[in-house]
Amino acid sequence: MLNKFLNNVCIVRIKRFHKIGIFLILFLQMACAHTGALSSTGDAKKTGDDPIVESEIEPDEVFEEKSVADPLEPWNRIVFTFNDRLYYWVMKPAARGYNAVVPQGARVSVRNFFNNLSMPVRFVNASLQLKIESAAIELARFAVNTTLGLAGFFDVAKKSFCLESQEEDLGMTLSFYGIGEGIYFVWPFLGPLSLRDTVGTVGDGFLSPVNYISPAEDAFAVNSYEYFNGTSLHIGEYEDLKESAIDPYTAVKDAYIQQRRYLIGK
Repeated sequence: MLNKFLNNVCIVRIKRFHKIGIFLILFLQMACAHTGALSSTGDAKKTGDDPIVESEIEPDEVFEEKSVADPLEPWNRIVFTFNDRLYYWVMKPAARGYNAVVPQGARVSVRNFFNNLSMPVRFVNASLQLKIESAAIELARFAVNTTLGLAGFFDVAKKSFCLESQEEDLGMTLSFYGIGEGIYFVWPFLGPLSLRDTVGTVGDGFLSPVNYISPAEDAFAVNSYEYFNGTSLHIGEYEDLKESAIDPYTAVKDAYIQQRRYLIGK
């Protein structure tokens, strides 16, 4: 459930892609088969009194989306196992303790605060993709939530004005301008990213106000807390994915790819 590679100054925002993966299995698509049968009797030839019924059955057609190239799979699987152990041995126990102390409402408010703070990422990328309405919604959400929402701790824009947060990032912008996904990576600590989204994540870091906190160690601490708080709200989803998958590595990869393609195609 986790994305983004750690760079020097914590340019990487450790938030959105990690969620990825985990509860996004809902977007996995199965290949579909289509079988049709055509029968005709009206103009059929006859032998004696019995008509010859001709039927045609179309062969199954299976449609599969091409997966992202994974030439580093052996190494990626090693990193995946490392991240898996990190989750079960460190993150999950710590998140459970955090959940026992901090009420869910407070954790949701913290998530809202960081989401409001990252508005420049979504606004700039919506603008670069010429999505004027999405950019305007982000500006309106920021104005409403920063004021009426008390610095963004409460999502008043969504509850009172039906203004949903827009899913926009540099990876999606690069796709908009025809840049392909590239190869697939699993980064230590942070999880799955395509090459395009790795570049996009680093680029988005320059738009995140948190990464301008000085010194860099403080920016890292704040980003880590944002990620940890977000993870605490999704405990159990990764486990559900693993239990329902024959190969968890492939399941997480497919969930990530399908979710990214879904967002880009919206």
